[in-house]
Formats: sequence, structure tokens, C-alpha cells
Amino acid sequence: MNQPAKPDDSYLRAVSAATERAVGAAEPIRSEFAGADESLRADVERWLDGHTEDLVALSRDLHAHPEEAFAEHRSVARAAELLRRYGHDAEVGVGGLDTALRAGVGGGRPHVAVLAEYDALPGIGHGCGHNIICSAAVGGFLGAAIAVPATGGRVSLFGTPAEEGGGGKEHLARAGLFDDVDAVVMLHPFSHDIAAHPFLGRRQVEVVFHGVAAHAAAQPFMGRNALDAVVATYQGVSAMRQHMPSTDRVHGIITDGGKRPNVVPDRAAALFYVRSAEPGSLRDLATRIEAIAHGAASMTGCGVELRWDNNPAYLPIRHNDALGARWARHQARRGRKALPRGVVPEHLTGSTDLGNLSYRLPAIHPMIGLGDSNLSLHTAEFAAAAGSPAGDLAVLDGAIGLALTAVDYLADADLRDAARAEFEAAGGALDIATYLG
Repeated sequence: MNQPAKPDDSYLRAVSAATERAVGAAEPIRSEFAGADESLRADVERWLDGHTEDLVALSRDLHAHPEEAFAEHRSVARAAELLRRYGHDAEVGVGGLDTALRAGVGGGRPHVAVLAEYDALPGIGHGCGHNIICSAAVGGFLGAAIAVPATGGRVSLFGTPAEEGGGGKEHLARAGLFDDVDAVVMLHPFSHDIAAHPFLGRRQVEVVFHGVAAHAAAQPFMGRNALDAVVATYQGVSAMRQHMPSTDRVHGIITDGGKRPNVVPDRAAALFYVRSAEPGSLRDLATRIEAIAHGAASMTGCGVELRWDNNPAYLPIRHNDALGARWARHQARRGRKALPRGVVPEHLTGSTDLGNLSYRLPAIHPMIGLGDSNLSLHTAEFAAAAGSPAGDLAVLDGAIGLALTAVDYLADADLRDAARAEFEAAGGALDIATYLG
């Protein structure tokens, strides 16, 4: 038998069936705030409906030319070109990142920012649909910009590189780009329309053990086996999984297991991703991983190094429901029902660096469906959907949702106050670098 056993999909099918029943029974999300005048919202929607072709062309172009994290030079140039065509200055290479972008209109406060992502995945291309995120964000900014003379305040677009592991938003935040921003809005394509879906915090750690080399047959007693230490760590993590919250995840690979079987490995290493639904439990999991690694080092007589977060850690998303309800309302006018949290199983999720911004200021990260409830992120099937007519529709509907939510924020002081009060009640701003150590 040279083929792996095919996993049974009974559980997945049961989850899918239960999800579809829950989706059908879900009540629409309602907002208690007035937002902008309906005539102004109608002007924005009408403008975007009339400029669909350029937004879809941008999405299709990025989809056809995927670029990986920190190398999105063509993608950001294409977005900047479209912005300039509509009369907006687009600055590329901000915050110390060559492929970051900034554009803005208006001045002073309040200040709302629309966020774009455009990095792709190695080997899959836009299997996370960032071509849709970018094009909808550009459209959201352009649509909101025409309302700024009526609302006052400022709307900005930030192109944030390297969401796929590079933590571009955290890099830009540390460079001060969001210091005068009051709220951020963005979207993400998915299998369903959801106003607020949980994303887990994520840290990564490389565990490197240093042993003593020896001939594995002639003098094994003179060696200290670094591979044994890695295996003990991997097994310790496996044993820990039984005692983790059901929301949390730890997964890893052995990246170095030695060079030859007849030499006791004097170096071995593993890389682990650590994910959790809360900042506090993310910090606790990191402490437990460290204890396991140090225990394995003691057992085997090896030295150990733990190298945390070569790229910035990601915090879980803190959703702002006051703003999310406005998104849901605007999606309803496009014929979409944005689901409340908990309808789609919350274990169907990953991580994003938008979480880091959501602990600095009010933020939303709604999901926009591509018409197939069985789609899974980071797959070839999702990449195909992101470049399909369903993806094109998500660009337009998403752009309108982002634009109208941003315009509501600028126009409605009660909405702004509620969004800020909700953020403060959830704990306010968090010093991420200090918190995670």
C-alpha cells in the first residue's frame, strides 16, 4: 500500500449540514444608528455601480499575476495606477515597506481607513482571495472619497503587504502610520457572508537543540542526541493538546533531524505555530511550549534555543459590532445576508494581522461569500473562485459595503461614539510588543 488512507468526511458533512440549517434560520443583523443620509449613500452606491469594470479588471489582473509577501511590486503598482487615474495621490513605499501604499482625501478627524491586502500564496496563487480584498478596498476608498466633502473628516486607503505570515500591518503600525486613524475597515472573501468571524491569534517559534556529535555505533555514550530532544518536544506538544481550549491549535514540523544515521545529531530543530482565540491564552500557550522544550533539553542533556516570532505575532480579532452592523445593513441592500457570529462554526478559521490593529482601534473584518459553502481557504479551489464571476461580484458588493460603512462612520457622531465605547469596554488599546514579551 503506497497511498495514504483517505480521511473519512462524515464529521465534515455533518458540520456542513448543521451550518446550512443555522444559516437559513439566522436573523438579520440590525443597526440602531442612522449613518449617513440615504441620498448620500445612494450617490456612493451609484458611483461604484458605474465603475465596476475598473475594479474587476484590477482584481483579475492581480489574480493572473500573484506575488508573494513583501514582493508585491507589480500588484501595488497596479493599485496605485488606478488610484492616480481617478485623481488621487498614491504613495508607494511607506512605513519602511517597499510594497506598502497610502492614499487619502480630506483632513483632520474623524479619520477612517480602508485596508487592502494583495499578497498571494506560494504554489497556489490567490488561494486566500487577496485580489478581491485589494480591489474591494480600492473601490471602497474611491466610493467613500466622493462623500467626504459632505461628511467632513478624512478617509484613507492603506495597502498592507505580507498578511500571509509577514505581519505587514504590525510593521506599519509600529512605524506610526495608524497613529491618527480612528477606525479601520476591511473585508475577506470566504465561503459565507459573515459580519464577524473569529480569527485566532498566532505566534511561531523555532526550537533549536544543540547536542554532542558522536559515532552512533562505536561511541553513542559520548553523544547527546539533539533529534531525541526534538522528538520529545513534538510528543510533549501532542500530549498537551488534550489539555488546551478547544478553540486553540498547535502544529509543527521537524525542520532539521541530523545529517546521517551513524552520527548522533548535534543539531536538530522544529518549527511550531501556536494559535489561540484570546490574547491571554495565546501568551499562556507560549509559556507551556517553552516549558516542554526546556524539559526535553533536560531529559536529553542538550542545550536549547527558542526563537519566537521572526515575523510579528498575530493577535485574535476583536470585532467592533457597532461598525459590523452597518456593514451587514449595506450588504443587505446588495441582496446578501451577513450572518452574526456563531452561525458558521468558529473552528473554521485561521489567523490574520488585522487582529493586531483591532487591539489598537475599532476594526471590522467581515467575510464576503463567493457562492459556495464548501470552499476552504488556501486551496486551489478557492483560488479559482477568487478569479471567477462570483469573485467579481464580491469585489463590487464588498467595495460598496466598505465605502458605505466608512461614510456612515464619518457622518454619524453617535456611531463613532458607540464604536469607541465598545472598544474601550473590551479593554481598550493593548501594547502588543510588551504584552507578548
